[in-house]
Amino acid sequence: MSSTERLPWIAQDPISIRLFELAQKVASAPTTLLITGESGSGKDHLARLIHELGPRRDAPFLKIDCASLPPQLVESELFGHERGAFTGAVERKTGRLELGANGTIVLDEVAALSAEAQSKLLRVLQEKAFERLGGTETLQIEARLIALTNTDLAAAVAAGIFREDLFFRLNVLPLGVPPLRERKADILLLADQLLQTLRTVHNRPDAQLSELTRRMLVAYPWPGNVRELRNALERAVVFSKSIEITPQDFPESIRAAAGGDAVLAGLRSLEAIERDVIAQTLEATRYHISRSAQILGISRKTLLEKRKKYGLQ
Repeated sequence: MSSTERLPWIAQDPISIRLFELAQKVASAPTTLLITGESGSGKDHLARLIHELGPRRDAPFLKIDCASLPPQLVESELFGHERGAFTGAVERKTGRLELGANGTIVLDEVAALSAEAQSKLLRVLQEKAFERLGGTETLQIEARLIALTNTDLAAAVAAGIFREDLFFRLNVLPLGVPPLRERKADILLLADQLLQTLRTVHNRPDAQLSELTRRMLVAYPWPGNVRELRNALERAVVFSKSIEITPQDFPESIRAAAGGDAVLAGLRSLEAIERDVIAQTLEATRYHISRSAQILGISRKTLLEKRKKYGLQ
């Protein structure tokens, strides 16, 4: 991404507009940020946006997934290590804190850090200094830290699994990304942007959402948030057989959970039903026109006309 580009922030709902305004305000500050929110709600996106909005936009943007790596590897990724620091450390490794220079380092799911890693991170925040694993040289950190989590850190502190002093250090500038169900005005804007990308990915340049589909998307609560919306749209683009994407192209679970609109969305036009019945009959008779017409109770001529109309060649 060039320095002239800015990561898009889709916001029409007042709560999303307010969050963007806050992101603009904190972007220039060097202070550590804590971004909270449900899985799939857009925490990563917001962290990258803040990086792009601030003076560090041309510096490195590095991320560590604290939940997916074993504790020792998380520390190695973060602090780096010296040769022989542990079994398998055959050469020196430069950590993200060092590679980040004066950029931004994102700690995804910071609540998953081990007690030892939490202690070391606290020192980094307090002293802006660290050592590589197995090393004695003290290095200074210039990068800004942004911590992400879908965990209630206050509850984790109360449960004794997260350091209270670290929580206070991280919680200086907290930003909460609301779940998609609380910013319904954003849903269709997000859907249209995601669909624009998916059209290119799946070579479906003319794909579009039907009105019933749009109503269903707004009615559904999206427990998986933006990530679930993207996955559902991609599935619909792949399975849709026509230009217009209908509710039938989405999983039944989404149609059912969407409520009243989904009941209507689940209904099909008479033409759609007729097409399916004719197609099934033709397939059953191996496209024997006279036999199919007899089963359907229509003339051979009518069947040929409908077969052409529905593209059942």
